[in-house]
Amino acid sequence: MEHRLYRSRKDRLLFGVCGGLAGYFGIDSSLMRIIMVLLALAGGIGVLMYVIMVVFIPLEGSTTEAPRDVIRENAEDIRATAEGLGKEIRETFEGKKAGTEDSAERQMRRRNWFGVIIIGIGVIILLATLGAFSVFHYWGVLWAVALIAVGAFIIVAVTRKK
Repeated sequence: MEHRLYRSRKDRLLFGVCGGLAGYFGIDSSLMRIIMVLLALAGGIGVLMYVIMVVFIPLEGSTTEAPRDVIRENAEDIRATAEGLGKEIRETFEGKKAGTEDSAERQMRRRNWFGVIIIGIGVIILLATLGAFSVFHYWGVLWAVALIAVGAFIIVAVTRKK
């Protein structure tokens, strides 16, 4: 059975890239998201890779084969996702009452995650300002070590599953 790479429809925070990659490589999607964040912070290469994958990797269950059709289908998905995300952001910051308990819970979760992300960025900036990363003469060394550690963790986790 051929195992193809698709963007996930089920395990999807934004466009399903990390969920699809995690399924393809047989690892946890949270770990794939951490890898993508590390790559994004390592000179922005993760952001570029993510955008390229959103455009060129088909959605799970897609029947299109031609690259032009895949790109067209992905452009429609990007538009729909952006509209939905924009609506959710407006509702979150306008303080509108959620229609259901589920959406109220999701709204609270989004606000909490936004706060956690802002705090995390602040902690990293504070530690860098205080010289906590002075051991690393260049940020590249820090990211290289982090990627090596994550790669080793993935190999050990996959090996243990077998």
